[in-house]
Amino acid sequence: MENCIFCKIIKKEIPSSIVYEDDAVVGFKDINPVAPVHILIVPKTHLANVNEINEENADIIAKIHLAAKKIAKEMNIHEKGYRLINNCGPDAGQTVFHLHYHLIGGKNLGSKIL
Repeated sequence: MENCIFCKIIKKEIPSSIVYEDDAVVGFKDINPVAPVHILIVPKTHLANVNEINEENADIIAKIHLAAKKIAKEMNIHEKGYRLINNCGPDAGQTVFHLHYHLIGGKNLGSKIL
């Protein structure tokens, strides 16, 4: 997508702190972290959000989760715990309309969801 900031990061048109990349997924540091570890994990294929997942592209969810597991281990938060969050749509707080997950950890996040 032409004006998508995440697509530009994936294409390396915008500098970012990429911590993970494979053939399907990129992980990079959030510019406004809410915890010591706050990584955005995005598919290289542009999908606006979870509502665009279908039988043909559903494997991207597994690839994102596998990337999250690898990143959590690399960031040394895999044993104590982390959150993997997806916001779908404006009412959920999605501000960039490219499917992405927030991997958050590195401190006690408590039990509250909101």
